[in-house]
Formats: sequence, structure tokens, C-alpha cells
Amino acid sequence: MDNRVLESQIREMIEPSVTRLGYDLVAVEYLGGTGTSTLRVSIDKPGGINADDCGIVSEKISPVLDEEDPIASKYHLEVSSPGIERPLQRPVDFTRFLGYRARIRASAGAQRRRATGTLKRFEPGTDVVTLLVDGVDVVLPLDLIERAHLVLTLEEYQQLAEESGHDE
Repeated sequence: MDNRVLESQIREMIEPSVTRLGYDLVAVEYLGGTGTSTLRVSIDKPGGINADDCGIVSEKISPVLDEEDPIASKYHLEVSSPGIERPLQRPVDFTRFLGYRARIRASAGAQRRRATGTLKRFEPGTDVVTLLVDGVDVVLPLDLIERAHLVLTLEEYQQLAEESGHDE
């Protein structure tokens, strides 16, 4: 199964629980490999999160994941803040961070497979992301984006934290 499909299924399973607890489910990333895989769940809330928040969410979603059993092999569940390289997965993420630098990896068929530039535009009706790379617009349909994350300076990260009320 494609990781994006699995991640989407897991998001659907756990998002109601995360939301009921008052958190935003920022990203779900499955990092498969040899040995034990990792399921990384990134959460956030106004005012920021701490280790206790991660523990609360982990305790709430673990039984859901155990019951639904979306991953056949052993895996490690990791619940954390989005951090300085905040993942971009949902349309709202691309809209919220217009004007910020991002690194995108796309699948075959995209205008470019890898690109780092400024998020210039997001068209919700068509789910198309425009990234300004070295003065050239790179247009990528959201469904071809495999991975995307912000590329922030420390100053930008601190500014975002202050704007959203984080104590970081």
C-alpha cells in the first residue's frame, strides 16, 4: 500500500480523537523500513504543546490504532510538535503558510520532482500549489506532492510561535 494512502487512512481513524482533546492533527507520517517502522503524529494547539500533551494524545490514539490495526508490522508511535520543519499535508497548511519557504518532493508526472522555494499561491478549487523557485513558478497538483515541509529560519519559527501564542 502507498504510504500516502495509509497515512490518509490513519488520519481518518485518529483525527476525531485528537480533535475532541482540543488539538490540531497537523500531520501523519509513516516511515517504513527494515526492522521497526515509525508512525509519526504531529499535533499542535494555540499556546503550543508540551510532553504532557503528547502523552495524552498518544494514550488516546493507541487503542484506536490497536483496534483498527492499519499497520501489519511492528511500529513505534511517536507523537510530537510539528517543529521547525513543519509538515505541509492539508490544503489549509499551504494556504496558511503562503509567503514562507518550503521544500517539496513530488511523484513522477509533476513539473519537478524536488523543489525548494517560496509558497506563492494555493488554488483551493483545483488543489494546485505554486512555488516560486529561482524566479520561476513551479506548479504542482496537491495529489502529486509526496512530502512537503516548511524551511524556516530560526527567526521565522520564533515569529510563528509568538503569533500563535506558543511559549517556545
